[in-house]
Amino acid sequence: MQERIDELDRIRREVLDGAPAATEAQHAKGKLTARERIELLLDPGSFQEVEQLRRHRANGFGLEAKKPYTDGVVTGWGTVEGRTVFVYAHDFRIFGGALGEAHATKIHKIMDMAIAAGAPLVSLNDGAGARIQEGVSALAGYGGIFQRNTKASGVIPQISVMLGPCAGGAAYSPALTDFVFMVRETSQMFITGPDVVKAVTGEEITQNGLGGADVHAETSGVCHFAYDDEETCIAEVRYLLSLLPQNNREAPPAAPSADPADRRCERLREVVPLDGSRPYDMREVIAEVVDDGEHMEVHERWATSVITTLARLGGRVVGIVASQPRSLAGVLDIHSSEKAARFVQFCDAFSIPLVTLVDVPGFLPGVGQEHGGIIRHGAKLLYAYCNATVPRVQVILRKAYGGAYIVMDSRSIGADLSLAWPANEIAVMGAEGAANVVFRRRIQAADDPDTMRQQLVKEYKAELMHPYYAAERGLVDDVIDPADTRSALIAGLTMLRTKHADLSTRKHGNPPM
Repeated sequence: MQERIDELDRIRREVLDGAPAATEAQHAKGKLTARERIELLLDPGSFQEVEQLRRHRANGFGLEAKKPYTDGVVTGWGTVEGRTVFVYAHDFRIFGGALGEAHATKIHKIMDMAIAAGAPLVSLNDGAGARIQEGVSALAGYGGIFQRNTKASGVIPQISVMLGPCAGGAAYSPALTDFVFMVRETSQMFITGPDVVKAVTGEEITQNGLGGADVHAETSGVCHFAYDDEETCIAEVRYLLSLLPQNNREAPPAAPSADPADRRCERLREVVPLDGSRPYDMREVIAEVVDDGEHMEVHERWATSVITTLARLGGRVVGIVASQPRSLAGVLDIHSSEKAARFVQFCDAFSIPLVTLVDVPGFLPGVGQEHGGIIRHGAKLLYAYCNATVPRVQVILRKAYGGAYIVMDSRSIGADLSLAWPANEIAVMGAEGAANVVFRRRIQAADDPDTMRQQLVKEYKAELMHPYYAAERGLVDDVIDPADTRSALIAGLTMLRTKHADLSTRKHGNPPM
């Protein structure tokens, strides 16, 4: 028996030590190894590895002569701040992290375990795609991953951390998960690489220019978070996990807060200008309201006219959707509608209450927006809110015009509470535009059209756009002092904590695409 144990120890040392030359090559690229990444992600000493001794059984093209343990992927589970998390990490040192049949089977197993245990799944991606020598077996392995990504969607949180290349069909798995993290310079995602792009279209571009972290964080919207180094990236993954529930049957984790629930936010009276045409940074409003000013913004650099962020109010996690007047005056467009819709769906799937901060002048006009399907994309946000059963509180800070007011979680589509500041303007459109439509003939017939227009604009504002018009009709529950926003939100969400709402029985809805 001792001889057998000694043999096992030797094999384990061989697995853990790896190939020193390959490790040095990985470090020379500014990248950590799979096990070093797992150590950063999980609590010290908590990792339990699964199928460490797995090896492929493929033959041909020289594979039969090279059968390393793990087959290029490390799988298992551990804890993050004491809570169970499942993880798999591609080991680029072995076959370039390429996926073969045994490699895929290990991933399938850990995904099945995560779903069964009801715990988050984190993938640390650094692979060269399908293992060409194994042919269709490798492709079928990806299919199994995609099927499980879909099965786990809305059941357990899924986080993809891109720490190297991800090309071809492999890129679809991260796209199916809830959040994608990337590291600048070292991680790339694309369906067809620069060489293929050049051969087909004649366009010349680098790997980072085609699918680097900044491209996906700012242009495509594929990446939710981008960082300069792996250590910071993985630390932020840990922080995100601290805000998420284990699965769709649990509430998000509460945390004690030293920030008083009744803290007044006097500064809010100065942050938001009364003049509806003047911009300001909604992040200042969010930081003033949430616990300790801390929040984790999702898709910070993409579709910037709307903010989506996770924070705590009174120690409990909330998802915040907010207009951003500093970008395009806070209008909704194709991308911002998509961004907000998916965030609302995620929060609803995992029982995270929603707070919507509204200062929206409408949808972005233009031929490009209309031809690009703003109707279809705006309907995605409408569908997401209408379908959400979590507690929902709307706060109208300043203006809320037209269809954008309805879409941003108005009472008419199911918000549980609607609050407004004393300077709110809720209307079909701005006073100037409305006066030009309603009083067109009177303005044209006047001796001084400009003076008449200004007078009628004032009349329209006084009659239909005063801050209590919506409250008088029950479409706003209360008009509050901006300084009371934090306490009003916490009180409302506390009341709604036991909310229960059922959707109609159906296989699934058919949301706009």
